[in-house]
Amino acid sequence: MPADLHTHTTFSDGGTDIEKLPFLAATAGLTHLAITDHDTFKAWDWCSAHAGDMQGVTLIPAVEISCEDKQRRRRGHMLCYLPNKTPRLQAFFDNMCALRNVACGKSLARVQALYPAVTDDSICEYRTRSGTMFKVHIMRRLMECGYTDTVYGSLYHKLFNTKDGPCLVNPPYIDVYEALDMIKEAGGVAVLAHASVYHSVELARQLCAEGAIDGVEINHPRNTADDKVQLQALAEQYGLIVTGGTDYHGIHSAKPLPVGAFTAADEMVQRIIALAQSRKAALQPNP
Repeated sequence: MPADLHTHTTFSDGGTDIEKLPFLAATAGLTHLAITDHDTFKAWDWCSAHAGDMQGVTLIPAVEISCEDKQRRRRGHMLCYLPNKTPRLQAFFDNMCALRNVACGKSLARVQALYPAVTDDSICEYRTRSGTMFKVHIMRRLMECGYTDTVYGSLYHKLFNTKDGPCLVNPPYIDVYEALDMIKEAGGVAVLAHASVYHSVELARQLCAEGAIDGVEINHPRNTADDKVQLQALAEQYGLIVTGGTDYHGIHSAKPLPVGAFTAADEMVQRIIALAQSRKAALQPNP
């Protein structure tokens, strides 16, 4: 049976509480579900505590790490499945939360100059579980005030366009190789996420040749047909794990995408689990 290996909740920038996702996965006929919230162990902790059978669905603890291809000056995301909860990763997540809050605080101040109804207090309810402010939280308040009817619509692009958006302030991101080193140290499985989103096929080719990643996410709603062909060729050439996921964000989505709309094959799920188990065994100290 298929698995959705890329979903988000209110523990980061998703619009759905984590408790609801197993039911959504079960009704979609999935056997496995990975909840990959950004730069936090909160979803990981919840999935670890509920990793057994939940309505016929097995949860896979995971996280999506924000990073940057410094060589090409492009952002990137790395999916990390079944890592150990290391102090290094936790320190990185804590720092990333602080950096995001500073950056989004500056964005919020700029938005407030245009829309005074978007007060600090008015967006607190949207970030309660994450503890981190994301741009989607600002957009939810703008929706509530009637300035837009969607998170990722024309108003979002007007305010936060990467080229000239007047309210865009991004936090600094670590280099992709630092992210991969943290994943390796934690015994996790590293998969390059949605290559088309940040034009990362060239990076994928480089990382594959170096043996730096374990897999590539191919079945994703924003990957182009051409990029999928190139990624599939790389996966076959280097024997990589091929994953798929909806990148589910609930109400915080540009287009309607229910859990299970994009999936990975069961064989690939088993490869992820087996590889993570072998790495954890290798990290154990010798008796």
